[in-house]
Amino acid sequence: MNRTELADFLRRGRARLDPSDVGLAPGARRRTPGLRREEVASLAGMSADYYTRLEQSRGPRPSRQMLTALARALRLTDDERDHLFHLAGEDPPRREAACAHVRPGLLLVLDRLHDAPALVVTDCGEVLAQNALSRALSGDVLARPPRQRNLVRRFFLDPAGRELFPPQDVPEHARVHVANLRAVAAARPDDPEPAALVAELRSASEEFARLWDEHEVAVRRFATKRFRHPVVGLLELDCEVLLTDDHRHQLVLHTARPGTESYERLQLLRVVGTQDMTPQGAAG
Repeated sequence: MNRTELADFLRRGRARLDPSDVGLAPGARRRTPGLRREEVASLAGMSADYYTRLEQSRGPRPSRQMLTALARALRLTDDERDHLFHLAGEDPPRREAACAHVRPGLLLVLDRLHDAPALVVTDCGEVLAQNALSRALSGDVLARPPRQRNLVRRFFLDPAGRELFPPQDVPEHARVHVANLRAVAAARPDDPEPAALVAELRSASEEFARLWDEHEVAVRRFATKRFRHPVVGLLELDCEVLLTDDHRHQLVLHTARPGTESYERLQLLRVVGTQDMTPQGAAG
């Protein structure tokens, strides 16, 4: 691990970012350009003290998970992400694998969506990024332990994964999750990730196993979904799913139709969303 070079790379990456680049308000006048250390730490899901020690060339070797989070927080390109891994003494993730690295351009789009809940997920349901309104609607997914960040796994194995939806809507959500995962598994027969997820869920969930055996196939691209929020109430939102060129990443966007009660409630959520009143259910 090259601590000196790693510290310099982190400092320069932080300095080149404007708060608006990552969806943050400018706030008070800044003495130096770029993000503050505590802002990068928050975006990466680590303590400010730990990140500060990395920038001061005295931190412990970051885990691969932490390096991935830092690459996302600093909006690194694929090449820059690989360089970050090399400086930390790690082999970069394989480019051909379904990668947890989100392209900076996609993150920029996500951060500019101030009035619509939006998140980036992999085709297997792994949440990679959320904007502020998505966190307000369905909780901060990236704050959960890694195994609880997959929407499909959480929906079938954790009762809290269904609390965000009206009970009568749950069966349809279950069918959509299974049909989409079957399409992914068929499209990537040599990839162990979807196969392992299917095997785990078939073993642990009778509901999933039953739906899997029905052999429905569908890639989700549009739906109207209802969400229960403990403060603003029921919201009926249109869900658009935009796919990257390789279909590995999805930008999931939720909008309310102007003039509806859900639209007014979504505007209210923008106001109360910074308060710690969000549910801990599923995000998708």
